[in-house]
This record gives sequence, C-alpha cells and structure tokens, in this order.
Amino acid sequence: MLRHIPPPFWALLLLAGLYYLSELPVLAELPLWREKRIGGVMMLLGLVPPTASIMHFFAVGTQVHPTSATNNKLVSSGFYAFTRNPMYLGLIVFSLGAAIWMGRPLMYLAPLGVFAIANWVFIPFEEAKMRRQFGAEFDAYTQKVRRWL
Repeated sequence: MLRHIPPPFWALLLLAGLYYLSELPVLAELPLWREKRIGGVMMLLGLVPPTASIMHFFAVGTQVHPTSATNNKLVSSGFYAFTRNPMYLGLIVFSLGAAIWMGRPLMYLAPLGVFAIANWVFIPFEEAKMRRQFGAEFDAYTQKVRRWL
C-alpha cells in the first residue's frame, strides 16, 4: 500500500505533517533551528539528481515510475554511475533543506522518514524487479555502485 503513493508525495506529506504537528502547543515553544540560505541551497541541490535522472530516463527510453511492472533498460550512467538511487538521495537532501529552511525541530525527522520509506519500501521492490529482468547484469552493477553513496 505504501508504494501506491509516489516518493515525492511522501516527502511532501512528511514535511507538511511534521510542520503542522510542530504547531501543537507542547511543541510550538521549541526553538527554531533555521538557516534559510543553507536550507534554500540544499533544496535546490536536492532537486538536481531527481530532475537530471528523470530526463536521463526519458532520453534512454525507460520507465520513471518506481512501481512500473518492468523497465526497458538498466540505467548505469549519469548519476547512476555514482549511486543506485539518486532520485531518493535528492529527495532526502531536499527534505533536509526544507527542514533547515523552516527551522521546525520536528521537521528534521522528515529526511529520516523519506530514507526509511525509500530504503525499506521502494528500493527492495525495485531491486527485485531489476534482478528479475536484468539478472547478472544488475548484480554486476550492484557490486560496482553502492545503494546510497
């Protein structure tokens, strides 16, 4: 069921939910840990890997949606030469940047939530699919490129 909601929406849901939870009277008094410049830069940087990767997927003619039944190609170039999950990594950086931008301490849990959902919900599904489709080629890729960094 968790896979029915696309990963970017999970990031936004976590950020929004934690923002509004931080408005509860018991939490509203917490000090802000805010740095808008750093947060803004991190949000922009966090958008680069997903945007570039989506464009790269379209260019090579493979599926973008993580829960697609199949993929036309195993992509191992571009950001995928450095990390097997640049889109998720970008969402985590974006979420951390948003937390820093807003400064609400509770929002600092959002990047952890995005990581958890990516690492234990989406990635195992995607890796199993890629292993079924590409077999030894995918296994060789996983030996060469780490899951995160």
